Amino acid sequence: EQVAMLEKQVSDSNIQMNEASTFSGAGDALRKSRVGWLPMNENFLWLHEKLGDIVNIANKELWRFDIAGMAESIQYAEYPADGGHYDWHMDTGPDQFSRRKISITVQLSDPSEYEGGDLQLKINSGHQNTPKGFGTVVIFPSYLLHRVTPVTGGLRKSLVLWITGPAFK
Repeated sequence: EQVAMLEKQVSDSNIQMNEASTFSGAGDALRKSRVGWLPMNENFLWLHEKLGDIVNIANKELWRFDIAGMAESIQYAEYPADGGHYDWHMDTGPDQFSRRKISITVQLSDPSEYEGGDLQLKINSGHQNTPKGFGTVVIFPSYLLHRVTPVTGGLRKSLVLWITGPAFK
């Protein structure tokens, strides 16, 4: 119910969408999607609080990283049917992006609405598909290699948020 409300809030927010970019400036070969940013305002405060609660539990149980909070807005992403994808990458990068420690994705499309578009995590020499259910939240360390496979039909929509903290030691 909250996810359906969230999807409506996002669509009603008139978020300005732009072609996605990468740290290196690579084009469609690495990433093909459109992104916008959810404003940090009263409309989305409940979402920040909910995701904060979820990540605090996961971090306490799994990693115990020294985290500080959400230094960036939540990214809304759309992957179109004409090959929308994001090849293998990590969510860490130069400068302020080096402080990303935990990545969170929220699935905003029902799996029946698109084909392909699997979020995969690199595990040892293979990979693992994450669940695709509407509203599914996937949390993983930002340094873990992951990708979104090409979308071959429909439209894949998701939210991404990064939790930051002091540099790893």
